[in-house]
Amino acid sequence: MAQAPNTPTHVGPRRRSQRVLMQVPVRIHGKDAQGAAFDEETETLAINAHGALVLLEVRLTSGSTIQLEHKRTSEAQECHVVFLGPVRGNKAEIGLEFSAPRPQFWRVAFPPEDWNPKHPESRTISSSRAREK
Repeated sequence: MAQAPNTPTHVGPRRRSQRVLMQVPVRIHGKDAQGAAFDEETETLAINAHGALVLLEVRLTSGSTIQLEHKRTSEAQECHVVFLGPVRGNKAEIGLEFSAPRPQFWRVAFPPEDWNPKHPESRTISSSRAREK
């Protein structure tokens, strides 16, 4: 009997920048799945150079545009909903992607190497994304 090769079960696109598990207080506002305005304060579960994973009570649709505000710096960034995850209690995991990579947005003192916009993979992804638009 032949053995199956040792391959990962999830084969998908590689993450563009490493996640850092970090709770950062944020304020998120925009339009919910029904088109009503919302404004919710929460904390990130994880951050990276391209966005964040958050828990939100509001229900959003994939692809919707929202504003994410870093509560400590008051800096805001436009984001798109790229992941709708499981619901925990009354909150859902929501993956947010910055409209443009902003590794400095999070003010991480020692960011992973792949958060650097000079990193070869960052340039490749950024230039290919620019062609998609």
